Amino acid sequence: MPATKNYYDILGVKKDASADEIKKAFRRLARKHHPDTGGSEDKFKELNEAYEVLSDAEKRAQYDQYGAYFGGGMPPGGGGPGGAGAGWPGGGGVHYQHVDLGDLGDLGDVFGSVFGGGFGGARTAGRAAGRSAQRGRDLTYEITLDFDEALQGISTKVDVQRAERCATCKGSGARPGTSPVTCPTCGGAGHVSEGQGMFAFSRPCPRCGGEGTVIESPCSTCKGKGTVVKVKPVTVNVPPGVTDGGKLRFKGKGEPGQGGAPAGDLYVVTHIRKHPYFRREGADVWMDLPVTIDEAALGAEVRIPVPGGGKVKLKVAPGTQDGAVHHLSGKGAPKLKGSGTGDLKVRTRVVVPEKLTAEQKELLKRFASSRGEDVRAHIV
Repeated sequence: MPATKNYYDILGVKKDASADEIKKAFRRLARKHHPDTGGSEDKFKELNEAYEVLSDAEKRAQYDQYGAYFGGGMPPGGGGPGGAGAGWPGGGGVHYQHVDLGDLGDLGDVFGSVFGGGFGGARTAGRAAGRSAQRGRDLTYEITLDFDEALQGISTKVDVQRAERCATCKGSGARPGTSPVTCPTCGGAGHVSEGQGMFAFSRPCPRCGGEGTVIESPCSTCKGKGTVVKVKPVTVNVPPGVTDGGKLRFKGKGEPGQGGAPAGDLYVVTHIRKHPYFRREGADVWMDLPVTIDEAALGAEVRIPVPGGGKVKLKVAPGTQDGAVHHLSGKGAPKLKGSGTGDLKVRTRVVVPEKLTAEQKELLKRFASSRGEDVRAHIV
Protein backbone atom coordinates (compact mmCIF):
# COMPACT_ATOMS: atom_id res chain seq x y z
CA MET A 1 0.00 0.00 0.00
CA PRO A 2 1.48 3.35 -0.95
CA ALA A 3 2.35 5.89 1.72
CA THR A 4 -0.36 8.33 2.62
CA LYS A 5 0.01 11.99 1.61
CA ASN A 6 -1.93 14.44 3.72
CA TYR A 7 -2.33 17.45 1.45
CA TYR A 8 -3.96 19.47 4.21
CA ASP A 9 -0.90 19.00 6.42
CA ILE A 10 1.43 19.82 3.52
CA LEU A 11 -0.28 23.21 3.09
CA GLY A 12 -0.74 23.66 6.82
CA VAL A 13 -4.52 24.12 6.69
CA LYS A 14 -7.46 22.40 8.32
CA LYS A 15 -9.64 19.91 6.44
CA ASP A 16 -12.53 22.38 6.41
CA ALA A 17 -10.36 25.27 5.12
CA SER A 18 -11.96 27.54 2.54
CA ALA A 19 -10.65 27.88 -1.02
CA ASP A 20 -9.28 31.32 -0.15
CA GLU A 21 -7.43 29.97 2.89
CA ILE A 22 -5.91 27.20 0.76
CA LYS A 23 -4.78 29.71 -1.86
CA LYS A 24 -3.20 32.03 0.73
CA ALA A 25 -1.38 29.12 2.39
CA PHE A 26 -0.04 27.93 -0.94
CA ARG A 27 1.18 31.39 -1.95
CA ARG A 28 2.98 31.86 1.37
CA LEU A 29 4.70 28.47 1.27
CA ALA A 30 5.49 28.66 -2.45
CA ARG A 31 7.41 31.89 -1.94
CA LYS A 32 9.35 30.28 0.90
CA HIS A 33 10.24 27.03 -0.88
CA HIS A 34 10.59 28.21 -4.49
CA PRO A 35 13.87 26.83 -5.98
CA ASP A 36 14.82 30.26 -7.30
CA THR A 37 14.91 31.60 -3.72
CA GLY A 38 16.97 28.75 -2.32
CA GLY A 39 14.08 26.41 -1.50
CA SER A 40 13.77 22.69 -2.04
CA GLU A 41 12.58 21.60 -5.46
CA ASP A 42 11.03 18.42 -3.98
CA LYS A 43 9.17 20.43 -1.36
CA PHE A 44 7.98 22.86 -3.98
CA LYS A 45 6.67 20.02 -6.15
CA GLU A 46 4.88 18.58 -3.15
CA LEU A 47 3.23 21.92 -2.40
CA ASN A 48 2.12 22.27 -6.00
CA GLU A 49 0.71 18.72 -5.99
CA ALA A 50 -1.30 19.47 -2.86
CA TYR A 51 -2.58 22.77 -4.24
CA GLU A 52 -3.53 21.21 -7.58
CA VAL A 53 -5.85 18.83 -5.75
CA LEU A 54 -7.24 20.98 -2.96
CA SER A 55 -7.88 24.02 -5.19
CA ASP A 56 -10.16 21.96 -7.46
CA ALA A 57 -13.56 21.26 -5.88
CA GLU A 58 -14.08 17.95 -7.71
CA LYS A 59 -10.58 16.65 -7.04
CA ARG A 60 -10.77 17.75 -3.42
CA ALA A 61 -14.02 15.84 -2.92
CA GLN A 62 -12.50 12.68 -4.41
CA TYR A 63 -9.35 13.15 -2.31
CA ASP A 64 -11.43 13.51 0.85
CA GLN A 65 -13.12 10.20 -0.05
CA TYR A 66 -10.07 8.21 -1.21
CA GLY A 67 -7.29 10.27 0.35
CA ALA A 68 -5.43 7.32 1.94
CA TYR A 69 -4.73 5.86 -1.52
CA PHE A 70 -4.78 9.06 -3.56
CA GLY A 71 -1.03 9.21 -4.14
CA GLY A 72 -0.73 5.59 -5.25
CA GLY A 73 -2.81 5.69 -8.37
CA MET A 74 -6.35 4.50 -7.70
CA PRO A 75 -8.66 3.66 -4.81
CA PRO A 76 -9.24 0.10 -3.68
CA GLY A 77 -11.66 -1.89 -5.76
CA GLY A 78 -10.33 -0.59 -9.08
CA GLY A 79 -10.77 3.13 -8.68
CA GLY A 80 -13.63 5.50 -8.19
CA PRO A 81 -17.14 5.10 -9.45
CA GLY A 82 -17.14 3.72 -12.96
CA GLY A 83 -14.10 1.49 -12.71
CA ALA A 84 -10.35 1.75 -12.50
CA GLY A 85 -9.27 5.38 -12.45
CA ALA A 86 -12.61 6.55 -13.80
CA GLY A 87 -12.72 9.37 -11.32
CA TRP A 88 -9.44 10.85 -12.65
CA PRO A 89 -8.90 12.21 -16.11
CA GLY A 90 -6.45 10.10 -18.03
CA GLY A 91 -6.58 7.10 -15.68
CA GLY A 92 -4.95 6.43 -12.30
CA GLY A 93 -2.64 8.73 -10.35
CA VAL A 94 -2.75 12.51 -10.14
CA HIS A 95 -3.52 14.37 -13.34
CA TYR A 96 -2.07 17.91 -13.33
CA GLN A 97 -4.04 20.64 -14.98
CA HIS A 98 -2.87 24.12 -16.00
CA VAL A 99 -2.77 26.51 -13.04
CA ASP A 100 -4.47 29.85 -13.61
CA LEU A 101 -1.54 32.18 -12.99
CA GLY A 102 -3.81 35.17 -12.78
CA ASP A 103 -5.29 33.69 -9.59
CA LEU A 104 -1.84 33.50 -8.04
CA GLY A 105 -1.07 37.21 -8.41
CA ASP A 106 2.64 38.03 -8.35
CA LEU A 107 3.53 34.34 -8.04
CA GLY A 108 2.28 33.88 -11.58
CA ASP A 109 5.10 36.04 -12.90
CA VAL A 110 7.65 34.00 -10.95
CA PHE A 111 6.29 30.65 -12.14
CA GLY A 112 5.76 31.84 -15.71
CA SER A 113 9.39 32.92 -16.01
CA VAL A 114 10.84 29.72 -14.53
CA PHE A 115 8.63 26.79 -15.57
CA GLY A 116 7.54 25.57 -18.96
CA GLY A 117 4.73 23.10 -19.63
CA GLY A 118 1.66 23.75 -17.52
CA PHE A 119 3.00 26.80 -15.73
CA GLY A 120 2.61 30.03 -17.66
CA GLY A 121 3.09 28.54 -21.10
CA ALA A 122 0.98 31.22 -22.76
CA ARG A 123 2.81 34.04 -21.00
CA THR A 124 6.22 32.61 -21.88
CA ALA A 125 5.23 32.31 -25.52
CA GLY A 126 3.95 35.88 -25.49
CA ARG A 127 7.23 37.19 -24.16
CA ALA A 128 9.18 35.19 -26.74
CA ALA A 129 7.09 36.67 -29.54
CA GLY A 130 7.87 40.24 -28.44
CA ARG A 131 11.49 39.67 -27.50
CA SER A 132 12.91 41.58 -30.46
CA ALA A 133 11.31 44.84 -29.26
CA GLN A 134 13.92 46.55 -27.15
CA ARG A 135 14.19 50.16 -25.98
CA GLY A 136 17.20 52.05 -27.26
CA ARG A 137 20.22 52.58 -25.05
CA ASP A 138 20.62 55.83 -23.08
CA LEU A 139 23.67 57.95 -23.89
CA THR A 140 25.59 60.42 -21.74
CA TYR A 141 27.76 63.28 -23.04
CA GLU A 142 29.54 66.21 -21.40
CA ILE A 143 29.76 69.79 -22.61
CA THR A 144 31.66 72.81 -21.30
CA LEU A 145 30.05 76.26 -21.33
CA ASP A 146 31.25 79.78 -20.66
CA PHE A 147 29.83 81.43 -17.55
CA ASP A 148 27.51 83.69 -19.53
CA GLU A 149 26.35 80.83 -21.78
CA ALA A 150 25.25 78.88 -18.73
CA LEU A 151 23.48 81.96 -17.38
CA GLN A 152 21.61 82.86 -20.56
CA GLY A 153 21.13 79.41 -22.09
CA ILE A 154 22.37 78.24 -25.45
CA SER A 155 21.45 76.03 -28.38
CA THR A 156 24.40 73.89 -29.38
CA LYS A 157 25.23 70.73 -31.28
CA VAL A 158 26.66 67.60 -29.69
CA ASP A 159 28.41 65.00 -31.84
CA VAL A 160 26.74 61.83 -30.58
CA GLN A 161 28.21 58.44 -31.41
CA ARG A 162 25.38 55.94 -31.47
CA ALA A 163 24.18 52.78 -33.18
CA GLU A 164 21.87 53.42 -36.11
CA ARG A 165 19.82 50.95 -38.14
CA CYS A 166 21.90 49.45 -40.92
CA ALA A 167 20.76 50.88 -44.25
CA THR A 168 21.99 47.87 -46.21
CA CYS A 169 19.89 45.22 -44.47
CA LYS A 170 17.22 47.58 -43.07
CA GLY A 171 18.11 46.40 -39.58
CA SER A 172 17.48 42.69 -40.12
CA GLY A 173 21.16 41.75 -39.87
CA ALA A 174 20.76 39.41 -42.84
CA ARG A 175 22.38 39.83 -46.25
CA PRO A 176 20.03 41.55 -48.73
CA GLY A 177 17.84 38.95 -50.41
CA THR A 178 17.91 36.69 -47.36
CA SER A 179 16.09 36.71 -44.04
CA PRO A 180 16.67 35.40 -40.53
CA VAL A 181 15.44 31.82 -40.18
CA THR A 182 13.74 30.03 -37.33
CA CYS A 183 16.25 28.77 -34.79
CA PRO A 184 16.59 24.98 -35.24
CA THR A 185 17.49 24.48 -31.58
CA CYS A 186 14.45 26.07 -29.93
CA GLY A 187 12.07 26.02 -32.89
CA GLY A 188 11.58 29.79 -32.64
CA ALA A 189 10.49 29.77 -28.99
CA GLY A 190 13.62 31.56 -27.81
CA HIS A 191 14.02 29.18 -24.87
CA VAL A 192 14.74 25.54 -24.21
CA SER A 193 13.51 23.33 -21.39
CA GLU A 194 15.30 20.95 -19.12
CA GLY A 195 13.29 18.17 -17.52
CA GLN A 196 9.84 17.00 -18.45
CA GLY A 197 6.22 17.83 -17.84
CA MET A 198 5.01 20.76 -15.86
CA PHE A 199 8.24 20.94 -13.87
CA ALA A 200 10.49 21.57 -16.84
CA PHE A 201 12.90 24.43 -16.22
CA SER A 202 13.20 26.98 -19.00
CA ARG A 203 16.34 28.90 -20.01
CA PRO A 204 17.29 31.13 -22.98
CA CYS A 205 18.24 29.23 -26.10
CA PRO A 206 22.05 28.98 -26.37
CA ARG A 207 21.92 29.05 -30.17
CA CYS A 208 19.86 32.20 -30.79
CA GLY A 209 20.30 33.91 -27.42
CA GLY A 210 16.55 34.09 -26.91
CA GLU A 211 15.71 35.75 -30.24
CA GLY A 212 14.01 32.72 -31.77
CA THR A 213 15.78 33.30 -35.09
CA VAL A 214 19.32 32.93 -36.42
CA ILE A 215 21.11 34.66 -39.28
CA GLU A 216 22.74 32.22 -41.67
CA SER A 217 23.97 34.87 -44.16
CA PRO A 218 25.06 37.97 -42.21
CA CYS A 219 24.95 41.42 -43.78
CA SER A 220 28.41 42.46 -44.96
CA THR A 221 27.95 46.03 -43.69
CA CYS A 222 26.84 45.41 -40.11
CA LYS A 223 28.17 41.84 -39.76
CA GLY A 224 24.76 40.59 -38.68
CA LYS A 225 24.18 43.12 -35.91
CA GLY A 226 21.51 45.08 -37.76
CA THR A 227 23.10 48.36 -36.62
CA VAL A 228 26.17 50.42 -37.48
CA VAL A 229 27.90 53.00 -35.30
CA LYS A 230 27.69 56.54 -36.63
CA VAL A 231 28.57 60.00 -35.37
CA LYS A 232 25.56 62.25 -35.70
CA PRO A 233 25.25 65.89 -34.59
CA VAL A 234 22.30 66.39 -32.23
CA THR A 235 21.00 69.86 -31.40
CA VAL A 236 20.40 70.35 -27.68
CA ASN A 237 18.81 73.41 -26.11
CA VAL A 238 20.51 74.22 -22.82
CA PRO A 239 18.10 76.24 -20.64
CA PRO A 240 19.24 79.41 -18.81
CA GLY A 241 20.68 78.93 -15.36
CA VAL A 242 22.28 75.49 -15.66
CA THR A 243 24.85 74.71 -12.99
CA ASP A 244 28.26 73.10 -13.02
CA GLY A 245 27.79 69.31 -12.94
CA GLY A 246 24.10 69.58 -13.80
CA LYS A 247 22.45 66.85 -15.86
CA LEU A 248 19.98 67.54 -18.66
CA ARG A 249 17.73 64.87 -20.16
CA PHE A 250 16.69 64.93 -23.81
CA LYS A 251 14.02 62.30 -24.32
CA GLY A 252 14.32 60.11 -27.41
CA LYS A 253 17.72 61.50 -28.43
CA GLY A 254 19.61 58.34 -27.51
CA GLU A 255 20.05 55.21 -29.58
CA PRO A 256 17.08 54.05 -31.68
CA GLY A 257 14.94 51.23 -30.29
CA GLN A 258 14.57 47.84 -31.92
CA GLY A 259 11.41 46.20 -33.16
CA GLY A 260 9.37 49.38 -32.89
CA ALA A 261 10.47 50.11 -29.31
CA PRO A 262 11.13 53.76 -28.34
CA ALA A 263 14.56 55.34 -28.56
CA GLY A 264 16.69 55.84 -25.49
CA ASP A 265 17.41 59.22 -23.91
CA LEU A 266 20.39 61.53 -24.20
CA TYR A 267 21.83 62.92 -20.96
CA VAL A 268 24.06 65.98 -21.18
CA VAL A 269 26.27 66.87 -18.21
CA THR A 270 27.17 70.58 -18.10
CA HIS A 271 30.52 71.95 -16.96
CA ILE A 272 31.09 75.71 -16.59
CA ARG A 273 34.38 77.50 -17.11
CA LYS A 274 35.56 79.70 -14.26
CA HIS A 275 34.85 83.42 -14.57
CA PRO A 276 37.50 86.04 -13.67
CA TYR A 277 35.37 87.50 -10.87
CA PHE A 278 31.93 85.86 -10.75
CA ARG A 279 31.07 82.59 -9.03
CA ARG A 280 27.75 80.79 -8.60
CA GLU A 281 25.93 79.59 -5.51
CA GLY A 282 22.67 78.27 -6.89
CA ALA A 283 20.82 81.20 -8.45
CA ASP A 284 22.94 83.76 -6.58
CA VAL A 285 26.13 85.16 -8.07
CA TRP A 286 28.98 86.39 -5.89
CA MET A 287 31.82 88.77 -6.64
CA ASP A 288 34.54 90.45 -4.61
CA LEU A 289 34.91 94.23 -4.99
CA PRO A 290 38.31 95.65 -4.06
CA VAL A 291 38.16 99.14 -2.48
CA THR A 292 40.96 101.35 -1.18
CA ILE A 293 41.18 102.36 2.47
CA ASP A 294 40.15 105.91 1.63
CA GLU A 295 37.11 104.67 -0.42
CA ALA A 296 36.07 102.44 2.45
CA ALA A 297 36.53 105.24 4.98
CA LEU A 298 35.10 108.17 3.02
CA GLY A 299 32.60 106.31 0.81
CA ALA A 300 32.55 106.12 -2.96
CA GLU A 301 30.40 105.40 -6.01
CA VAL A 302 31.82 102.73 -8.33
CA ARG A 303 30.66 101.03 -11.52
CA ILE A 304 30.67 97.26 -11.42
CA PRO A 305 29.95 94.60 -14.07
CA VAL A 306 26.86 92.41 -13.77
CA PRO A 307 26.33 88.84 -15.00
CA GLY A 308 25.23 88.69 -18.62
CA GLY A 309 26.90 91.95 -19.56
CA GLY A 310 26.62 95.64 -18.76
CA LYS A 311 27.49 97.66 -15.66
CA VAL A 312 25.63 99.28 -12.78
CA LYS A 313 26.52 101.91 -10.16
CA LEU A 314 27.16 100.77 -6.60
CA LYS A 315 27.44 103.15 -3.65
CA VAL A 316 30.02 102.24 -1.03
CA ALA A 317 28.89 103.87 2.18
CA PRO A 318 31.42 105.76 4.37
CA GLY A 319 32.94 103.45 6.97
CA THR A 320 32.38 100.27 4.98
CA GLN A 321 34.22 97.39 6.60
CA ASP A 322 36.14 94.61 4.90
CA GLY A 323 33.76 91.72 4.08
CA ALA A 324 30.59 93.83 4.01
CA VAL A 325 28.09 92.47 1.45
CA HIS A 326 25.92 94.52 -0.88
CA HIS A 327 22.82 92.81 -2.38
CA LEU A 328 21.68 93.68 -5.90
CA SER A 329 18.28 92.02 -6.22
CA GLY A 330 17.48 90.19 -9.47
CA LYS A 331 20.98 90.57 -10.91
CA GLY A 332 22.01 86.94 -10.41
CA ALA A 333 21.26 83.77 -12.38
CA PRO A 334 17.86 82.44 -13.55
CA LYS A 335 16.28 79.95 -11.17
CA LEU A 336 15.97 76.46 -12.63
CA LYS A 337 12.99 75.62 -10.42
CA GLY A 338 10.19 78.13 -10.42
CA SER A 339 10.52 81.59 -11.84
CA GLY A 340 12.63 84.60 -11.05
CA THR A 341 16.30 85.41 -10.77
CA GLY A 342 18.78 85.24 -7.94
CA ASP A 343 20.79 88.15 -6.53
CA LEU A 344 24.20 89.55 -7.23
CA LYS A 345 26.07 89.67 -3.92
CA VAL A 346 29.03 92.04 -3.86
CA ARG A 347 31.49 91.58 -1.02
CA THR A 348 33.89 94.46 -0.35
CA ARG A 349 37.54 93.71 0.12
CA VAL A 350 39.55 96.61 1.60
CA VAL A 351 42.94 96.73 -0.10
CA VAL A 352 45.81 97.87 2.12
CA PRO A 353 48.78 99.29 0.19
CA GLU A 354 51.89 97.19 0.51
CA LYS A 355 54.31 100.09 -0.04
CA LEU A 356 54.04 103.70 1.15
CA THR A 357 56.07 106.80 0.36
CA ALA A 358 57.55 108.84 3.17
CA GLU A 359 54.85 111.46 2.68
CA GLN A 360 52.10 108.86 2.85
CA LYS A 361 53.54 107.40 6.02
CA GLU A 362 53.66 110.82 7.62
CA LEU A 363 50.08 111.53 6.67
CA LEU A 364 48.93 108.26 8.18
CA LYS A 365 50.86 109.00 11.37
CA ARG A 366 49.22 112.38 11.61
CA PHE A 367 45.82 110.80 10.95
CA ALA A 368 46.35 108.24 13.68
CA SER A 369 47.62 110.90 16.07
CA SER A 370 44.57 113.04 15.45
CA ARG A 371 42.48 110.07 16.59
CA GLY A 372 44.49 109.84 19.80
CA GLU A 373 46.16 106.60 18.84
CA ASP A 374 49.76 105.62 19.54
CA VAL A 375 50.93 104.32 16.21
CA ARG A 376 54.64 103.95 17.00
CA ALA A 377 54.24 100.26 17.54
CA HIS A 378 52.40 99.88 14.23
CA ILE A 379 53.97 102.30 11.81
CA VAL A 380 57.68 102.56 11.27
